[in-house]
Amino acid sequence: MAQTIRKVEIVVAPGQKKERIDKYLAAQLEGSSRARVQRYIEEQRVLVNGKAVRSSYGVMPRDAIIVNIPTSAPVTIAVPEDIPLDIVFEDEHLIVVNKPAGMVTHPGHGNWTGTLANALLFHCNRLSSLNDSFFRPGIVHRLDKDTSGLIVAAKEDTTHASLARQFADRTIDREYWALVWGRFAAKSGVIEAEIGRSKTDRKKFAVVEDGKFAATEYEVLKEFKFLTLVRLHLQTGRTHQIRVHLSHIGHPVFGDPTYHGRRINYGEATPRFKQQVSALLKVMERQALHAKTLGFVHPATKEHLHFESELPEDFSAVLRMVETL
Repeated sequence: MAQTIRKVEIVVAPGQKKERIDKYLAAQLEGSSRARVQRYIEEQRVLVNGKAVRSSYGVMPRDAIIVNIPTSAPVTIAVPEDIPLDIVFEDEHLIVVNKPAGMVTHPGHGNWTGTLANALLFHCNRLSSLNDSFFRPGIVHRLDKDTSGLIVAAKEDTTHASLARQFADRTIDREYWALVWGRFAAKSGVIEAEIGRSKTDRKKFAVVEDGKFAATEYEVLKEFKFLTLVRLHLQTGRTHQIRVHLSHIGHPVFGDPTYHGRRINYGEATPRFKQQVSALLKVMERQALHAKTLGFVHPATKEHLHFESELPEDFSAVLRMVETL
């Protein structure tokens, strides 16, 4: 089978601590081990700011990394699928979509079809090839499968590169709303805790000593009997950051099955209380987390675009229910 090249581009986040590039890329590239990354480096398939490096190179904030991954033509390449999209904005350069909960952003292990990338390939005449043209065409950033809300995709490489730089520089305006367990001691604050792979479950993330710096701003919007609605801004963009940080400080996102949001975390577990929580969880079958606001400078027009999305029905329904408790 003929060999092809997957070109993956990564811009290192501003808050990244100095770390060996082989270790860093092993965590960034899905399905790649550290030994495999070292082989890519030896074959000069890894470029940092346009130059080949050694495995011992320490990645620095804002480094531009290109990895040219050799592969046989994959049978699991993302293919166009006729999946409805809730389009908020679209022009010849980019598209902003309101992603529903339950939709994976791009194909990967266990989710090769039915993703946002598959839907975008069907809808758009073209998508950018940066990042990973096989599995992530047009995908600039991602939302967790069961997180709803706004996401932008690029139709060509120049737009993709500009948006990626804005994300790396943290000039993108992103606001999340979450319904979480308990009440906060302070009405606003910043959660700062390093995040890395969980030591007990490699599929999960956790606050760990050797993790990557992460900071999440929060502001209390409304308090209920045992839940709180909060507004969140990311200072960094780690995987599962909001969910991990909130769980770490004792306020898991309500309904989150991975980070303790589906067990009683506040109040007395009386029969009546358990019944109330059970009724809410039947409505909110995923984490109550929504990417509500997205703003950025349009790479071509230089206009600042700002978008807002309404809370989805399951989220809104739970809010109506807790108002009555």
